[in-house]
Amino acid sequence: MKIKMGWLVFLMSQSLLLSACSFGQPDVQQEESESVTRPSVESKVVAQDLSIPWSIQKLGAVFYLTQRTGDIVEIKDGNKSIVKTRLSKPLSDRPEAGLLGFVLHPDFESNQQAFAYYTYGDSDANYNRVVTLKRNASEWAEEKVLLDRIPSGQFHQGGRLEISPDHKLYITTGDATRQDHAQDLSFLGGKILRMDLDGGIPSDNPFEQSYVYSYGHRNPQGLAWSQNGEFYETEHGPNGFDEVNLIKAGNNYGWPKITGSDKEESMISPLAHSGEPSWAPSGADFWNADFVFASLAGQSVKRFDTETGEVTDLLTGFGRVRDVLVEGDTLYFVSNNTDGRGIPRENDDKLYGVDLKSVMNEE
Repeated sequence: MKIKMGWLVFLMSQSLLLSACSFGQPDVQQEESESVTRPSVESKVVAQDLSIPWSIQKLGAVFYLTQRTGDIVEIKDGNKSIVKTRLSKPLSDRPEAGLLGFVLHPDFESNQQAFAYYTYGDSDANYNRVVTLKRNASEWAEEKVLLDRIPSGQFHQGGRLEISPDHKLYITTGDATRQDHAQDLSFLGGKILRMDLDGGIPSDNPFEQSYVYSYGHRNPQGLAWSQNGEFYETEHGPNGFDEVNLIKAGNNYGWPKITGSDKEESMISPLAHSGEPSWAPSGADFWNADFVFASLAGQSVKRFDTETGEVTDLLTGFGRVRDVLVEGDTLYFVSNNTDGRGIPRENDDKLYGVDLKSVMNEE
């Protein structure tokens, strides 16, 4: 079967979970439209029949996609292979959990290593962890645990991994629905973490002997660096009020004390926020000076103009979008219509490619 039984039960139960209380609700704060809109731009389907894809990586001609159900999909020259992932802990099937962030090691071609973030069940508790994986002849195998027992809740797992231009590993963690703890520097949830590629704590981190790089986050899921080295983030807010932030070391981004345009001394308000309804933003990347990011509830890829601060739709009509990757003038993105909150279309989910120059010319 394409989806294991535990995940099938999870998908069937999603609608019941959407009524959770405000501090613990999932990050889709609007109902999906009953009608399926047409794509606003022409696209190429690179791969289809994916199962809740979460993260996109590409090296040369090969794509690597994580699926929340536990596999890594490799795509080369239009051929799709589903490669098993051998993890040392059982994946959690909680909402928003599973195999999430994934990034190739900068020396992948020689060491065949990658970094992954996943949610697991341990006795009566669930946690997230960051591990290294090794690509063997037939599988990806967990090799080393770099950071364990990152808080996990019913919702808000965080999960994005990115390697910065200075070769540090950045990790987004959700507040695990324990919102007040996002202000607690000893609590790993509700943070952006930064580590050396061997798992060590960088000596120039803002808090001594701590992985914490910034705090006061609710559920951050998108990270990207501009051409001039500025560090941007997307974050799910409560009942809308999703955020685009400029991240700097040691800053407090306010959750749960401030949201939207609220201001408070020593806390950083977002560069832009959705208000209502929600974007439910996820993976992000840069195309020239534009910060582009996936939108789940907003069913689009959005563009944040770093000069004007304006957020607009770059493309629509593909349903829920989980992650984006820009290579040259091509935008790749994955839909997430099979996650129990969308309306699956024929052969969903899919990896798409779009010519950004054509999109801009149409505007």
